[in-house]
Amino acid sequence: MTGTDEIEDSSAPLIEHLAELRTRLIRSVVALLIGISICFIPIQGEFIAEHILKFLVAPIADTLRALGDPNPTLQFTAPQEYLFTLFRISMVFGFALAFPVIAHQMWRFVAPGLYRSEKSAFLPFIIASPVMFLLGASFAHLVVTPLAMNFFLGFADAASIFASILGGGPDVPADATVAPAGDELRITFFGKVNESLGITLVFIMAFGLCFQLPVLLTLMGKAGLVSAEGLGSVRKYAMVAILVLAALVTPPDVVTQLILFTVVYGLYEVSIFLVRRVEKSRDQRLREDGLMDDEDEDESAH
Repeated sequence: MTGTDEIEDSSAPLIEHLAELRTRLIRSVVALLIGISICFIPIQGEFIAEHILKFLVAPIADTLRALGDPNPTLQFTAPQEYLFTLFRISMVFGFALAFPVIAHQMWRFVAPGLYRSEKSAFLPFIIASPVMFLLGASFAHLVVTPLAMNFFLGFADAASIFASILGGGPDVPADATVAPAGDELRITFFGKVNESLGITLVFIMAFGLCFQLPVLLTLMGKAGLVSAEGLGSVRKYAMVAILVLAALVTPPDVVTQLILFTVVYGLYEVSIFLVRRVEKSRDQRLREDGLMDDEDEDESAH
């Protein structure tokens, strides 16, 4: 390594490193607590967490309105359920608010042990990771969750209409809520707040993590753990794995599964492109340093 690429001078004993780690952790926890507290600031007569809750379950409410319910309602069946639901929201969004501080504290702790070139290489991934997660979460909330709710909640109406047609019963409009005749049992939807929120958060986490694929594979490519050629050679296996993933994290709806497959496979192809760019940049740097000639480059390409 050159003199400008050396590890920063640090002769601190172990006890000082542990003390610094404790300081970084304390600051991260304080930032998390502040983020959680912000979610319980009242705005227009409601906590911020309640506004977030309504935003997250909006696809369910919109689907119910489309199915003929003008005043959709979600309920809770235990005295503590609503409060715990708000705490659950505050934990997730409190962490999101505190993440810049937490990431900064982590970076300040590990940066002295990295070479300067490693710092310049690693820092963009710290920035790209939350951005990609936000893109995935937005895609899940705006596209995937409405499709899933339309499938789940619309299935009962579609099944009733189909059964009525097969049984020769009266025609039932698609947007009608039909009361049962006589003592017939009526099956209807009464959504619970925590379960509805859970479905939404599952989609947000699943797609947020899937959108980390380019960041993860590019970082592995920069570390030499994967190559563009290797990723391309297992493309057919990746397609099968993505199809299985789509079947596991989405409802049994072909449209939703195809959307997830298309998005994740597109991210896989983007990852191959980014890894190839990283390899070209690394080979060029090695040639400039005289550590690689054309023969070595041909061998590495194969």
